[in-house]
Amino acid sequence: MDQQVLKLAGEMLARHKALADELSDPNIHSDQRRFAEVAREHAKMRRGAEWSQGLLDATEEAREARELIPMADSVEEREFFTEEAQAAEKRVEELTEKIRAELIDRDPNDDKDVILEIRAAAGGDEASLFAGEIYEMYTRYADRLGFKHRTLSSNPAEVGGYKEVIVEIEGDGAYSTFKHEGGTHRVQRVPKTESQGRIHTSTATVAVLPEAEEVEVAVAQNDLEIDVYRSSGPGGQSVNTTDSAVRITHKPTGLVVTCQDEKSQLQNKEQAMRILRSRLLEREMRERQEQEGALRLAQVGSGDRSAKVRTYNFPQSRITDHRVGVTSHSLEATLGGDLEEFTQALAAKERSDRLAAEAAETPG
Repeated sequence: MDQQVLKLAGEMLARHKALADELSDPNIHSDQRRFAEVAREHAKMRRGAEWSQGLLDATEEAREARELIPMADSVEEREFFTEEAQAAEKRVEELTEKIRAELIDRDPNDDKDVILEIRAAAGGDEASLFAGEIYEMYTRYADRLGFKHRTLSSNPAEVGGYKEVIVEIEGDGAYSTFKHEGGTHRVQRVPKTESQGRIHTSTATVAVLPEAEEVEVAVAQNDLEIDVYRSSGPGGQSVNTTDSAVRITHKPTGLVVTCQDEKSQLQNKEQAMRILRSRLLEREMRERQEQEGALRLAQVGSGDRSAKVRTYNFPQSRITDHRVGVTSHSLEATLGGDLEEFTQALAAKERSDRLAAEAAETPG
């Protein structure tokens, strides 16, 4: 019996109850920031609290069954109590491992919604087409998982695809699902415009941002410079006859966000603020980690053809993730949204790395 895990399970249950009591206090609604913080922590702990209660219940059942074995009046009764004890002990073992994993220092953003910023990088028109395919891959994967998604901002290319597209994905644990997708994605294939059949290499970059709520990132109105202008499509042609497009500049940081996809100025402003808050949250994360610029650079890289997290080779119908060494020959299925093989391998690597770090920090 792992006494440390039992102790932690008790502490988790106590914390979950304390959060529930705080949420039931009517006074908390006068502080929306605190209410949001408590509600998020309470929701995040729900699964761990259920496992903890199950562990304590199974531990007690195993103890009671073991005590009854020597008191049995027959062989059948002794076998029954033994089976009961073994079944409860098996549940204890399973729940202990689940709680261990839950208590690893998880990324506090794992339960958030996510914003993906996809940009064409090296390769001109071919890079834009590839950025469009990456966008379709992620939205199809979101559909498979039952997540909601919507495009917040886009800059379509004349040949098709996108120079840049920003999509929001909403769902339970969306950030934990997509967070490893950040980086330079490399495609190798013969472009339609290549007359001699030569294989070209192009890239698209992906940045993955945990979506920030208003209560998490305070943005002072005086820190914003908001410009409105007429929306335009590929080639500069006018899309709207009114000044509905919005450009927001955050003066303290110099961050600039533009949105023109929605029909109204108000909607575009709301979309731009969602993106701005998430970029500011990412900035805060970098500062807290004392690695200014490292998070986005680590995700996106330079966009150069030699920098890559994953390669999509069309002639061989092969996809390779270079971080975990996973290769799939189901290129069409993967671009159709079948990404589990890669996202699960990357999540397993993250968990393994965390366990290794935790073990290295444990004395003795």
